[in-house]
Amino acid sequence: MTGIDAGVHGLPMPSRGLLRARSRLGARGLPRLPLLVRLRNALNARQSLAPLAGFRVLFGLLMLASLLRFAAKGWIQELYLDPTFFFKYPGFEWVQVPGAAGMYALFAVMGLGALGVALGCFYRVSALAFFSAFTYVELLDKTNYLNHYYFVSLVACLLIFLPAHRRFSVDALRKPRIRRTHAPRWVTGILPLQIGLVYFFAGLAKINADWLLHALPLRIWLPAQTHLPLIGPLLGLPVTAWVFSWVGMLYDLTLPLWLNLRATRPWAYAAAVVFHGLTAWLFPIGMFPWIMLAAALIFFPAGWHERWQRVLGDLLGRVVPVRPAVLVRGQHDSQKGLRRRLRPLVFAGLAIWFTVQLALPFRYLLYPGSLFWTESGYRFSWRVMLMEKAGYASFRVQERGSARYEVVRPSDYLTPNQEKMMATQPDMILQFARHLAQVYRERGLTDPAVYADVWVSLNGRGSRVYVYPNIDLARVDDRSPRTEWMTDPELKVSDPEHMVTEPDITK
Repeated sequence: MTGIDAGVHGLPMPSRGLLRARSRLGARGLPRLPLLVRLRNALNARQSLAPLAGFRVLFGLLMLASLLRFAAKGWIQELYLDPTFFFKYPGFEWVQVPGAAGMYALFAVMGLGALGVALGCFYRVSALAFFSAFTYVELLDKTNYLNHYYFVSLVACLLIFLPAHRRFSVDALRKPRIRRTHAPRWVTGILPLQIGLVYFFAGLAKINADWLLHALPLRIWLPAQTHLPLIGPLLGLPVTAWVFSWVGMLYDLTLPLWLNLRATRPWAYAAAVVFHGLTAWLFPIGMFPWIMLAAALIFFPAGWHERWQRVLGDLLGRVVPVRPAVLVRGQHDSQKGLRRRLRPLVFAGLAIWFTVQLALPFRYLLYPGSLFWTESGYRFSWRVMLMEKAGYASFRVQERGSARYEVVRPSDYLTPNQEKMMATQPDMILQFARHLAQVYRERGLTDPAVYADVWVSLNGRGSRVYVYPNIDLARVDDRSPRTEWMTDPELKVSDPEHMVTEPDITK
């Protein structure tokens, strides 16, 4: 009853003090808790560990399947043993190929780690082994960078610390004292938050002119698939590329929201199956669609995960116990006290982790120039399939001050895949130029200068000169903005001889 109604019915109007007191009470007359207290209570609310355990099983099995596929296709040899030069990440130059036996041993460790994660067997050791070996291999050569490899490293790192083995695991069978059915929401919500950020930033990255206004690069890629049955003729229609572009952006940007809502969850996952299924059919992107489909299942309710885990347990001939462990009170109190003392450190670590995850996709704003052209801040930012970039590169090496030079073909030093990636990625062009300088220094040149003739086409536009051809790339400082030794993508140039005079930043 409102104050107006009370006056109309002849009842006494409440005093202002009473109104203020009521405003501090909930709907049932209980004191309204401060916002921070309610937030703390929500984060500490107990949630089932079944979704986390289910994610652990699916992630481990998918990683094991990926590794077997990788080895069966001969990619260990092709990507890590055949090359004689590797493009290193800054600060990780110390990561070296440990020889053929060492590489196969690393993949064996990865496989055992993935299996251990899936089974929840010696879980912490397995997760640490998988993360360490996988990330070491990915740091060997930036040629092989893929967004889903980065995603796998992040998830594997988080799994080391999450209690994903306390339910539906071999460890829970071996050591009943570690069994748990529930954990605080701030624990169970870590992986859904990480997965949600991946989708959100992938959608945010699609909000650009080429993707939304010109349907690029889909307008290039889709017509090449018109031979496919059923959908082939549809892919040749001009409007299809625009529809796919807009739907893809909205899908990535909002999927975590729809997966979190019970009413829309089944429809959202059905859309994910269609989206990732089409992606896997149309484009050769390996295990990425299946990894993301498995990851999205963590948003499903605990009851759903508990049912399939119970069925799987029955099929395996045993029902995995899920009741909480019975501990000696003193031991429990001691462990609880230790966890309470460590909690601030854990929260600080999570704050740092997610601050970095939120900041990395925006670091491109710190660099001048066009992001798609210079690629400053492009990696580790969830920019998935946003551009079609093709290039050609050759190099000239000469003694500084001499008119004589030698033309170098990258194929003499790089594998076909390395050459293809290097020709369109500025930091790799720079690294290769320095490598050539070192090679020719060892051959007797006192002060070798390295120049590059690089042409690049971006999203189907005509090829353009990519780097200034008269700058000695061997002397360019990594800290120099790439715009100082790269051309402007809008510059109309038909031949390097006719370019505007470029600045000399090597003096």
